Amino acid sequence: MSSYEISAEDFNQHLKNKTLDGIIIDVREKFEWEYYHLENSLLYPMNTIPEQLSEFPKDKTLYILCAHGIRSQHVCQYLIQNGFDHVKNVKGGISAVSMLQGFQYD
Repeated sequence: MSSYEISAEDFNQHLKNKTLDGIIIDVREKFEWEYYHLENSLLYPMNTIPEQLSEFPKDKTLYILCAHGIRSQHVCQYLIQNGFDHVKNVKGGISAVSMLQGFQYD
């Protein structure tokens, strides 16, 4: 696992314990978000990230989430290339996290 990734298990544990120290950014499309999303997460579809960079704080950890972890991985790489040091790709995406929470997203 790379330094900018967090497992779905660790991410979910932080959610359960209310110890997540950052912002959850969901990069799926709106129709995916409407089907199921995490409470307190913010929707920024992947294709809108470049124009929204100024909205993201550089001093907080950004937990990037998509359906299965592929789009979020690309977004994390983009953010790192643009000066963001505190980003975490949630491995397995909302699919893995939702299964840990007892909801099947797929």
